[in-house]
Amino acid sequence: MSTRRFFAVALVVSLLVAGVASYYASSHPDGLEYVAEQTGFLDSAEDSATSDSPLADYQTSGIDDDRLSGGVAGVVGVLVMLALSTGLFWVIRRREPRDAPDRTEA
Repeated sequence: MSTRRFFAVALVVSLLVAGVASYYASSHPDGLEYVAEQTGFLDSAEDSATSDSPLADYQTSGIDDDRLSGGVAGVVGVLVMLALSTGLFWVIRRREPRDAPDRTEA
């Protein structure tokens, strides 16, 4: 399998997991929220500084269906990470090593 095909298949699988598998994710609170609820200090929690962001709490603002909203947030997250990691890889790859010999001499 070629590298390009491998990355294409990995991207499709990542998008499917983020968009489809998140549809079946549990709606129960995570471990920390559960313990906070059981011990009685859940009400003392404060909202984070990013609680008003478009993808806060693994949901997409503006979409009323919770499962669809979570799937869209997952797909957007995969695409943002793809763009960031591709950009970082491109910058690192283009950087010339300091100790590299001059390529014009041959």
